[in-house]
Amino acid sequence: MQRLSVNRLQPGIFISLAHVGWVRHPFLLNEFRISSDRQIQVLKEMGMVEIPWDPERSTAVPLPEKTVAEPAGEADFGAAALAGMLDEKKQRIERVRRQRERLARREREYDEEISAATDILKNLGPKPVEAHGAALQLATRIVDGLMGAENVVIQLMSQKVREAGLAFHSVNVMVLSLLLGKAAGLSAEEMKFLGVGALLHDAGKQEIPPRILRAPTRTPPEEEFYRAHVGYGIKAVAGVRNMAVPARNIIACHHERWDGSGFPNKLAGDKIPRLARIVALANHYDNLCNPFHLQEARTPSEALSHLFKKEAAAFDPELLQRFVKVLGIYPPGTFVTLSNGAIGLVVETHPSHLLQPLVMLYDADIPRHEALMLDLKDAELSVEKTMNPAQLPLAVVEYLAPRGRIDYSIEGAP
Repeated sequence: MQRLSVNRLQPGIFISLAHVGWVRHPFLLNEFRISSDRQIQVLKEMGMVEIPWDPERSTAVPLPEKTVAEPAGEADFGAAALAGMLDEKKQRIERVRRQRERLARREREYDEEISAATDILKNLGPKPVEAHGAALQLATRIVDGLMGAENVVIQLMSQKVREAGLAFHSVNVMVLSLLLGKAAGLSAEEMKFLGVGALLHDAGKQEIPPRILRAPTRTPPEEEFYRAHVGYGIKAVAGVRNMAVPARNIIACHHERWDGSGFPNKLAGDKIPRLARIVALANHYDNLCNPFHLQEARTPSEALSHLFKKEAAAFDPELLQRFVKVLGIYPPGTFVTLSNGAIGLVVETHPSHLLQPLVMLYDADIPRHEALMLDLKDAELSVEKTMNPAQLPLAVVEYLAPRGRIDYSIEGAP
């Protein structure tokens, strides 16, 4: 970075205060693009004479050197501006602390859901009735939280301490399906059928060898064996006599496609049960974001774009439109550059503020477990552009999304 006199600053200049230290200045970030004259006044009040700036990340050029002294007698409002910004920063720090606690609580709840799903899938064979009852309880608990919430929150949690396998995928698909189901106006009873069916949709994969499940390409016999997981899934729940038909049909039909290209029965259009159409979409989206081979993973925004542009014919068009609205313009897991030049990762979306998500910010001077959370609907910032992680330094990607996998959770009513 180059150094610049504070007298030549103007909005649009990208500066760094890393040498000052985050706790010693009133600004939210160590590096940012100046957005107001008030910020410049605060820098002067801090006693700054020169400051590092980055021409490449600036959207304005420095003011010319002043050749005429400023008139004397001008009132100095710098102290008031500095005090005001310090108060604002304290309030922001407290909000960030509460946000971090809320995210940590959800992560604990998500881990509990994964553990419950693991037990359900493990017991489905030897104890199908008990497993179905536990699945219904889990679905009911999540649905009740979802139906009572004013806003649906899709949360990104990119640090998992263990690989949860089928349970990880099953819970993701269940929650994504419930998000879409709520948007589609399903009743509370339909939502519970949807939750159970989505949780158990891939139960038959426990009978398929991992070598075939994980194979990037399959021979025709291997593909036939893979597709048999649908039948194995129906067999797994055959002993559950009180399982609702709509939930059972999700297991049977979650690979059917709107254009008739799916399996096992090549159903098309509205011949596919509606709940199965919802799970088919959620299932495919999660497989795009979280494949067995992570090098093939798409970012959430890439996955949505792929579904809409490349595979729209395979899915119910009305549900696909709703799904895009549910996940937002910047889905959780999307890397973004903000209007102040900062880089971050979308953590949550707000249904009523699609352009203003909650973003985790990258700052090498702040430990990741203390990373700043910035709610764009409360800040004078906006998303400037989305980024592919391949375009970012490895340190940034590992800071924001060290595992590269995304999970979703629903926040219930406070």
